[in-house]
Amino acid sequence: MKIAKILYMGTAPIAVPALEALYALPDCEVVAVCTQPDRPSGRKRRLTPSPVKTCALDLGLPVLDPEKIGSAKAELAALEPDLTVVFAYGQYLPRSIFDLPVHGSINFHPSLLPRYRGASPIQSAILDGCTETGLSVIQVGEKMDAGDLLLQQRVPIAPDESSEDLTRRFSHLAADLVAEIFQGLRAETLIFTPQNDGEATECRKIVKADGAIDWTKSAMDIHCQIRAFQPWPGAFFVLGELGPVKVLEAKIESGNGKCGTLVDVAGEGPLVACGEQALRLMILQPPGKKPMDGRSFLNGHPLQKDTVLEAAP
Repeated sequence: MKIAKILYMGTAPIAVPALEALYALPDCEVVAVCTQPDRPSGRKRRLTPSPVKTCALDLGLPVLDPEKIGSAKAELAALEPDLTVVFAYGQYLPRSIFDLPVHGSINFHPSLLPRYRGASPIQSAILDGCTETGLSVIQVGEKMDAGDLLLQQRVPIAPDESSEDLTRRFSHLAADLVAEIFQGLRAETLIFTPQNDGEATECRKIVKADGAIDWTKSAMDIHCQIRAFQPWPGAFFVLGELGPVKVLEAKIESGNGKCGTLVDVAGEGPLVACGEQALRLMILQPPGKKPMDGRSFLNGHPLQKDTVLEAAP
């Protein structure tokens, strides 16, 4: 299989190392990079290019950033790519786009497909308490994340690993697999295998309200929530007039009491009773402040034992 001209589609930071790896392949040419348009960012809401666009421009690559990918069909066709590589692009690709290259399109998806098809595979795996996930490389098709599997690499999830940590590992794993994938495609030693749709699960887009902590859940479930929603939207509770306080790190301990009640305020941080066991809040972030350890938080916001932390609205 001849593969020389590559079109890359990506937007998020996770997709940057794979682009760099493709660019470094001696027998490939990245003919263009397609990414999402510049979006407002930061407190001043300045238009900011995506991490992939920034990388592409630094490498001197042509960049396309259409609001709707279908509108760029003529430009993409003129590039005459042999293959499109997609990773965290952020738009649905219609057949008119993913079938443009001679050999179609492949997509990196950070889950052990067919599990966790959809927008939040990394967060969902951690939220569900999984101890293992993986990186799947699939053929792009009309049904989201349901294309034939080309390759899978299993990845363990550490007990305290956050989505941010796992995303960073996935980004480097994808880059490490680039040369193997292209060697296998050219030699035709990698074969596309249909997914088992009967084992498929779906995951939806995360919204800010998902970060609200429900203290009636077990300490383990809340611990998974804290890890899953870093860096966004963050797991949080409401503390009176102070407002929403993010919990960035916690550990599970024994403890009994009404759900949401502070059962200890003398240790490394507040200890909160949950539906099962209790959670020691080790690193917190009040609104508009930098993260701080639990003891510093208690020093700055003295709390009494038996105080009930509100569930976020």
